[in-house]
Amino acid sequence: MEKFGGYIYRNRKWVLMIWVIIICLCGFFALKLPSVLSGNGFEYKGEYNETRKLLEENFGHAKSSIILVFEKDQSVSNTDFRKFIKVTIEKLDDFDGAKKITSPFEREGMIKDQNAYGLITFDKKAENLSKEIEKLKTLLKNKPGLKVTMTGEPIIVQDLNVASQEDLAKAEMIGLPIALLVLVLAFGSLVAASLPLVIGVVSILATMGTLYFFSYSADLTIFILNIVPMIGLALSIDFALLFINRYKEELQSKSIRESLEITVATAGRSIIFSGLCVFIGLSGLWFIKIDIFQNVALGGMIVVLISALCALTFLPALLAILGKKINKLSVLRISDKQTSIWHKFAKLVMRRPVIMAAAALAILLVGLIPVKQMVLAIPGTDSLPAKYPSRVALETFQEHFIAEEKRDAKKVTVVLQTNGKVIEKNNLEKVSKVIDKLENDQLVNTVDSPFSATGITNVEQLYQLLNHGNMTMTAPITDYFIRDNQMLLEVYLNTDEHSAKARQWVSEWSEKDIGVKASFGGPIKFEQEIFAEIYQKAPYGLLLIMVSTFIILMAAFRSILIPIKAILMNVLSLGCTFGIVVWIFQQGHLGITPVDIALILPVFVFTLVFGLSMDYEVFLISRIQEFYIRTGNNSEATISGLTYTSKIITSAAAIMIVVTGAFAFTGVMPVKQLGVGIAIAIFIDATIVRMVLVPALMKLLGDWNWWFFGYKNKHQQDKRKKPA
Repeated sequence: MEKFGGYIYRNRKWVLMIWVIIICLCGFFALKLPSVLSGNGFEYKGEYNETRKLLEENFGHAKSSIILVFEKDQSVSNTDFRKFIKVTIEKLDDFDGAKKITSPFEREGMIKDQNAYGLITFDKKAENLSKEIEKLKTLLKNKPGLKVTMTGEPIIVQDLNVASQEDLAKAEMIGLPIALLVLVLAFGSLVAASLPLVIGVVSILATMGTLYFFSYSADLTIFILNIVPMIGLALSIDFALLFINRYKEELQSKSIRESLEITVATAGRSIIFSGLCVFIGLSGLWFIKIDIFQNVALGGMIVVLISALCALTFLPALLAILGKKINKLSVLRISDKQTSIWHKFAKLVMRRPVIMAAAALAILLVGLIPVKQMVLAIPGTDSLPAKYPSRVALETFQEHFIAEEKRDAKKVTVVLQTNGKVIEKNNLEKVSKVIDKLENDQLVNTVDSPFSATGITNVEQLYQLLNHGNMTMTAPITDYFIRDNQMLLEVYLNTDEHSAKARQWVSEWSEKDIGVKASFGGPIKFEQEIFAEIYQKAPYGLLLIMVSTFIILMAAFRSILIPIKAILMNVLSLGCTFGIVVWIFQQGHLGITPVDIALILPVFVFTLVFGLSMDYEVFLISRIQEFYIRTGNNSEATISGLTYTSKIITSAAAIMIVVTGAFAFTGVMPVKQLGVGIAIAIFIDATIVRMVLVPALMKLLGDWNWWFFGYKNKHQQDKRKKPA
């Protein structure tokens, strides 16, 4: 590592030139990244998708649809309202991107008092309709007292994209100035304080530019715009803080080249191990075969690699050019470490390790209590800010035109397949038995089928009607419910939205032998498959993270106990974090309207923070290890390590809290929860765990901290040969 530091110093201009080229190229493609992002990322290749394709190919269901919601004020007459609807629909004659346009006048019940709705269906997926949506916006115009609003999945997908970009800009406006202030307080000079932000911005640009090329082979979700800056800015600033702090420290007594070589050998080594921990943490998401988890794994792992590479090449080259000018534009005088508050605090913790450890553990255990009440849900329309027109329009549509018990959130779509035509008598008997079983289920409210549509319960009568009856009367029923050897059923359940009972119901019925082949679909089936995939695959990812982190830390510190402590304390602090998130969001404290916890939160926060918090572990223990190797005194080494790293750890944590916590002010609920969750986890880890619990346990365990299959004894022999 020292030789590498020397190499960067000698070739500093070439290194900077290469990075300038990278920044220009990646910056160009980073600007194009938002245009190739789409969807909320909850795509899974399971039975739900197969049933959806079956409905599209055989039953003529559209791949996506836009709902036009018409509204009028009370002052506007019904005649004017109908005229407005008619003129609006006529304008759509020039719109050729739709599969079908259904006017409110075509079906009974599509106009009610002051509201009406129309339907536009498409043969494209929701995320591929941006051009069509823009054209519709130019065609649809409101009038005084009259308005038409678009809603449905395509509009909500686009609005989520827009909201995510607005949230990113808002978070940057809040986070970056405060981060700069914290950096000034940490380093005292504007030059040193600005460098971590430069490294952060470069890392994010390079990552987003790289991700653009992955869009050709993978579907990238819009949440990439939030996740990459959140991880990249926080992590790269952390790395830069550690590196610059050590460089400034060495520069007080050594030349620029020597300072850089030592910094790369010490802080650079810590950055490599920290980056590995974060990289491994994010790689655990690869086990979950859902787009959003794969996206975050991809984006996160790339930004970790680029942040570490930037901190080990671009930053040293900059420092080599700046030299002692790193201290220019000083605005604060930095106090001596030996007399600072950090040294006093370190000695206080070490004097009363039992009390300090007990107090820290008590706080963490109290925070765990609400976790058992956590209710998880897949983000939907309610992810958008409450005042977004598409969300308001959808709620209006459901309120006036869809009965509570008939809403999609409670519907399971079932396609039954028989041997031979489904309208044959023996097949109708089989289907009738399935419907009877469904209707007798306690969780089923109603089953829509050809039987319910005709009002006939007798198989013989339905057989006669479908085979020998009036075609004019039966055509609408057969067109909707029947295709050759297939019959469509729509099952509505007596459950709340996002109900665990509903997911269990559809899972059990999917596995039952009901006499005919059945394919299950609908929102509940979709949720059941997503939950099942996460519950089944997440443990493998967690196991990988735990084992890999243990091996990395064991190799880094030549210790068995330190990795075990780090893992246990991380799990405890994350559990406390989840409890606080439940208390804030689900139980509705601190002015928050009660809302279920986004399904992505526990998995993302665990994988992200488990790796990110290891930064602090590595920063702290690396310095303690340096002093321990030099002195052989565990207590003195711990005090010195705390003294030299506390300010950097708290500064890094403060920046990470600001950068991620800034997303608390955004409108997209899953992102808000994610930002708050990460900020709380980092705060707990950097204060209660890293500053109190770790040193207290280091004191209590003494030299056993450094036991590693004979390493301790060898070290003691070295100490006797070379007294401190």
